Amino acid sequence: MQSRGAVRGWAGVSAVRSCVLLLFIHLSAPVEVRRVRGGRAQSRRVQQALTYRERMEGAESFPLDFTAVEGNIDDFMVQIKKLAQSLYPCSAQKLDQDMKLHFLKNESVTCNDGSPAGYYIKESKGSKRWLLFLEGGWYCFNRQTCDSRYETMRRLMSSTKWPATKTGTGILSPQPEENPHWWNANMVFIPYCSSDVWSGATPKTEHSDYAFMGSLIIREVVNELLTKGLDNARVLLLAGSSAGGTGVLLNVDHVAEQLESQGYRGVQVRGLADSGWFLDNKQYKFTDCLDTISCAPTEAIKRGIRYWGGLVPESCRQAHVGEEWNCFFGYKVYPTLNSPVFVVQWLFDEAQLTVDNVHLMGQPVHEGQWRYIQNLGQELRSTLQDVPAMFSPACLSHELITRIYWMDIQVKGTSLPRALHCWDRSLQDNYNHKTPPTRGCPMHLVDSCPWPHCNPSCPTIRDQVTGQEMSVIQFLKHMGFDVQKMAQQQGMDPRRLLGMLNNGN
Repeated sequence: MQSRGAVRGWAGVSAVRSCVLLLFIHLSAPVEVRRVRGGRAQSRRVQQALTYRERMEGAESFPLDFTAVEGNIDDFMVQIKKLAQSLYPCSAQKLDQDMKLHFLKNESVTCNDGSPAGYYIKESKGSKRWLLFLEGGWYCFNRQTCDSRYETMRRLMSSTKWPATKTGTGILSPQPEENPHWWNANMVFIPYCSSDVWSGATPKTEHSDYAFMGSLIIREVVNELLTKGLDNARVLLLAGSSAGGTGVLLNVDHVAEQLESQGYRGVQVRGLADSGWFLDNKQYKFTDCLDTISCAPTEAIKRGIRYWGGLVPESCRQAHVGEEWNCFFGYKVYPTLNSPVFVVQWLFDEAQLTVDNVHLMGQPVHEGQWRYIQNLGQELRSTLQDVPAMFSPACLSHELITRIYWMDIQVKGTSLPRALHCWDRSLQDNYNHKTPPTRGCPMHLVDSCPWPHCNPSCPTIRDQVTGQEMSVIQFLKHMGFDVQKMAQQQGMDPRRLLGMLNNGN
């Protein structure tokens, strides 16, 4: 006669088998997901989408494509979440979805202070897509600015106090409701501890106070990932924000060449540069180059590239011999790149305005500053006109792809995840020598309205003193916006302009 424990054990096995079978039926079999729009069920389109992704990526652990339900993604995700919650008892413990820290095995590649560089990783067994993210965080360009940075921002120069795990958000999130197209990729977060815009190749020595090895850190991370499944990858997306976004532009071709030289020609290397498309424009108010914030971008990079021993893409170096600093500015390096790159850039980037000595909070902005801000948006827009894959909202902000609200921002009715998916599909079809599907799948998106936060989906602005949310018109008035004068310049009735501002048009 069986013991009561044995019976419970057999029942547990049966329950697990039932759960696995149910999960398999829901996630792998022909899925009848229905979206009602105009009274028509669209289950056939979902099945076509699933077939497309299976064809595109091969066997994935969860071969789902959310394109077909994107118009009603929230409801669909609620259903998926309920399913997951109903299956939760089937697992002995909650799946660990955080990325775990690994220090580089090659101890000669270090952070600024000589501590070991490293990366955080969350592997996704079965997936052939890899996302490598370069963290941002400004830079330093001489002994004085680096000493100051070490005192105030040591985490960006040393690994000694890095946490053991990191939770991914935005495009690094493992949650499909937050990251509909990349949630099941292998996620790698590379902390920024080189202060060189990911360009340096100089070790710390007896005669130098700091190491600057950003470019070598990326190279070593890629080498280690080849032993963890990257060797079988189909797509490697090198992404980054701020200085990390510029780092993408500087290193995406290096990574492609590194893999090709080692025989991994089947890996498609792409770039995603967020908030790293800076302009070498004239500052609104000139200041001496005394610190990182006030120093003009051109002068800071000229000093930095010498101090770091910075590397730039070879094709860009040849185009700017003796003036390689030009390659740190997106509109100059981009035309020289061989790898496809998607550019994400706010038209009114806070970091750009900071280095241009335009400070929007505090005192109201006067007319000269207002014109400078508008001209900055126009200038940035013009540098992006020949970039086929880009997303540029008319907002005052900095960084986007790892923000939890990254799905909420839209340009001309299209979200950033949607635009990235369209780009992904077009590259895959080009790789397979097919005509890219362009209809209804835009990926060159830039706002045409002329002032900060004229896009209604822009992130919320808060008053720095009170912490209260500000409407668009409150924000513009706070900056000294003159409705009568602006309406006159635009040739429209002031009441109509007020209505447009209130509606965010």
